[in-house]
Amino acid sequence: MRASTWVILAVVLVGGSGCTTPPDWIERTLVTVDVTGTWYGTSLTTAGLGSSVASLWLVELKQEGPRVKGSVRASAGTSQYPPVNGAIEGTVAGDVFSFRQTNGNLTGKMRVSEGTMTGEIADAPGGNFAVTLRRTDSSPPPSPPKP
Repeated sequence: MRASTWVILAVVLVGGSGCTTPPDWIERTLVTVDVTGTWYGTSLTTAGLGSSVASLWLVELKQEGPRVKGSVRASAGTSQYPPVNGAIEGTVAGDVFSFRQTNGNLTGKMRVSEGTMTGEIADAPGGNFAVTLRRTDSSPPPSPPKP
């Protein structure tokens, strides 16, 4: 083959290799929801011997682009399961909010739909929790009146 044929073949192969990106890369980088606000909900987990423990969750979030920072508080109302309290950070990709506690082992992955988040929070004291949270406030606090 001639050198020009090799050059054309190399250009086609290199140019074509960029087309192998999976089509869902857009979904992984697209932010379709805003989780800013206060979220409240409950979860139920099996505590052993057929009993269940209900937990109350309060999550406060501030989103900037795909990045999210905030705090999480949870209480099971029993001495067997210590409360959770700490800062969290995470990201939003599509309609999924993933986070981790910055000062602990807590992680979560929640699907967001309008004013509801559902998913699982893992490594909380007492195990993994299936959680449903509802947005209670999405607006920033009002600024104080000017004198």
